Amino acid sequence: MEIHGVSAIVTGGASGLGLATARRLAAAGAKVMILDLDKDKALNAAAEIGCLGKACDVTQEEDVNAAIEEAEAENGPLRINVNCAGIPGGMRLVNKDGPVDMIRFAKVISVNLLGTVSVMTKCAARMTANAPLGQDGERGVIINTGSITAFEGQIGQGAYAASKAAIAGLTLQAAREFMPWGVRVMTIAPGLFRTPIADSIPEEVIAGMLDGRMFPERFGEPDEFASLVASIVENSMLNGEIIRLDAGVRLQAR
Repeated sequence: MEIHGVSAIVTGGASGLGLATARRLAAAGAKVMILDLDKDKALNAAAEIGCLGKACDVTQEEDVNAAIEEAEAENGPLRINVNCAGIPGGMRLVNKDGPVDMIRFAKVISVNLLGTVSVMTKCAARMTANAPLGQDGERGVIINTGSITAFEGQIGQGAYAASKAAIAGLTLQAAREFMPWGVRVMTIAPGLFRTPIADSIPEEVIAGMLDGRMFPERFGEPDEFASLVASIVENSMLNGEIIRLDAGVRLQAR
């Protein structure tokens, strides 16, 4: 799909991977709306990029519906949806105080999984009504953000791993469901990236991660994630797949 001139929504678009993605799509000519829980950050990022910005809690259906309505009213039929909104979820399933706090566990699932599904499905429903584009008759593309933690089984990452594993599991299923309407679904599973979530990782943990078992031996930059997003949008043969963007790293148990 051509990026230039089409309408796009990026969740979590005020920082990290989402901000880099919004910037990249806008630079390629897309008409972007940034959605973020933090209203001020969303508006500031939008002003910097030259696009629309709106506060949106992806766990609240009324917020999501209102944002999509506004995006289409301002930018035209929605063609691209990139879901980057998410929160960290470090917690053991059983710790010294007993079993995991289910309220904390559910919060991670609510934002990372249910929020993604809510935005994805509402965007997909709009996309199915679009006029087909190009020789393939493509109507839209959805790119979700997974994580390599979905596959690595790290101790203390049960909630986060579960939320991202579910997104991975939905990728092919959703792609197959949306195929008759010409809507593609992909997932990017980042490894170690410089994001606000990564900023909370202790330096000694980072040193243990960067131990020569990856190349390049460094954290990825958000622009590298955004570059892959653009490539996925432009390559219509990419559908129903999870792409690890991780420099070949395989995380240890802890």
